[in-house]
Amino acid sequence: MPISNLSYVVFAGGCFWCTEAIFNRLEGVKSVVSGYTGGKTKNPSYQVVNEGSSGHVEAVKIFYNENVISFLTLMEIFFATHDPTTLNQQGVNKGTQFRSVIFYADNNQKEQAASFIKLLNDEKVFQNPVITTVEPLSDFYNAEKEHQNYFENHPEEEYCRVVIKSKIENLKHYYANKLKDKHAI
Repeated sequence: MPISNLSYVVFAGGCFWCTEAIFNRLEGVKSVVSGYTGGKTKNPSYQVVNEGSSGHVEAVKIFYNENVISFLTLMEIFFATHDPTTLNQQGVNKGTQFRSVIFYADNNQKEQAASFIKLLNDEKVFQNPVITTVEPLSDFYNAEKEHQNYFENHPEEEYCRVVIKSKIENLKHYYANKLKDKHAI
């Protein structure tokens, strides 16, 4: 679903409910779609992806206006809101479907992502090396309707209250100047 005059990138950093909730709040981000990519199964379902055999990851496709928010800023927030040093795990979510990946849309994104990861490792920003991979975007399959805007639709669910809300609070603390609504969670 291309959106004219916008750029896009796909990030995988654990549960797509968390990643979607973060990027939906940023000024310059026009749309975030939860989905699956990086695997071999055509038209995978949530159940198939979470069994871990499809090769896909839970990911988000972010459509953004480069005149408002840069790819570099999106990467900064991506790395600040998940642990890019753990292999196939984000918190309680374990398996290859939760691996950390930047799926680039063009060579410029590929080069920027590789350089940024090198910088993070050279500067020892994290206690352990960043293991996020940089891969070309292949087919992206939208997740089922019930997985879109999950946090907004289920704010009182325990996972949302405990995990996602905490990530959003950190986003508000460190990136308040990048938020669409400076006061809302």
